[in-house]
Amino acid sequence: MKRAAKVAISLICLGLIALILLPQWAPINAVSWTPPPNPGLTGIFAPNQALSAITEVPVGTAPEHVACDAEGRLYTSLDGGAVLRSDTGSEWFELGNTDGRPLGLRPDEQGGLWIADSMASLLHMDADGEITVLATDLDGIPLRFVDDLDVDSSGRIWFSDASQRFDYTQVALDFFEGSRTGRLLRYDPATQQTKVMMDGLFFANGVTLGPSEDYVLVNETGMGRVHRLWLKGERAGQQDIFIDELPGTPDNIRFDGENTFWIAMPSLRASLDSLASLPRLRALLSFLPIPWLEAAAQPASFVIGVNLEGEVVHNLQDQDNPFHYITGVTPCGDTLYLGSLETEAIGILPKP
Repeated sequence: MKRAAKVAISLICLGLIALILLPQWAPINAVSWTPPPNPGLTGIFAPNQALSAITEVPVGTAPEHVACDAEGRLYTSLDGGAVLRSDTGSEWFELGNTDGRPLGLRPDEQGGLWIADSMASLLHMDADGEITVLATDLDGIPLRFVDDLDVDSSGRIWFSDASQRFDYTQVALDFFEGSRTGRLLRYDPATQQTKVMMDGLFFANGVTLGPSEDYVLVNETGMGRVHRLWLKGERAGQQDIFIDELPGTPDNIRFDGENTFWIAMPSLRASLDSLASLPRLRALLSFLPIPWLEAAAQPASFVIGVNLEGEVVHNLQDQDNPFHYITGVTPCGDTLYLGSLETEAIGILPKP
């Protein structure tokens, strides 16, 4: 009994030492944060089946986003770097390949694209598939996770750098760490300079300019909210929150050019919020394989439309729909085009 007791005590001591030391060796430097209130799927976010009307068009693996140009041509990008274009909406061809992971897309109105590539950074691809690298670093420090972008009337590119700590293959680690190193950046082709316009964001994601380019919006995925930076008028240079307390994790955002911002929310916040005050536990969990950490997310089929006052005017869901983990929603005419990292198709839905 004495020997058994000694062994038990030794094991307990080793366990305590591991709990103390392992977080110091963890792949993340986990910190606590206070999540905004989470309404869940209640009130204006009550569950419905509005997304049951989605029609799927096969294109390939993980089409995160769909872009639409003034001629009605559609673009998307796949895991592996392929960038596709369709002039008909049904037949697709490969425009080019970034050899990275293209995420955010904006047409240049000449058959080419401005591309936010999480691995290759900020790019332009012309109508022949030729690629020009625009920006790969800031003050000599490589950009780790270029995520989305918009282009203003002066040709300046507003884009998000989701994390300064982790790259596209390590998304889960950024959420488990919670260090909030995401940024909104602006690239000026006239000077070839990149400037920080907003920082301290918990995974900076979707970017879109507002009406008359009065402001720019950027999604803060980890906090379930959207920030606004004013560009014109008395408030130029000021920041505020455009909408917060979202029950999901906002990914891409697109303005329809009239009165609505469309936001895709690929997962619900509840599981992430529950770990916010437990950095030591998150540090220990970070030793697990990344696919295991990704499994902690709650995938959703969830899209919202927000008016110019930051009020939710459209709540589109269908949590039983296999077309889930919707990462992008693009208005084009009378149609919404949906992207997802968990499908091999884009979704098509009549605009409500």
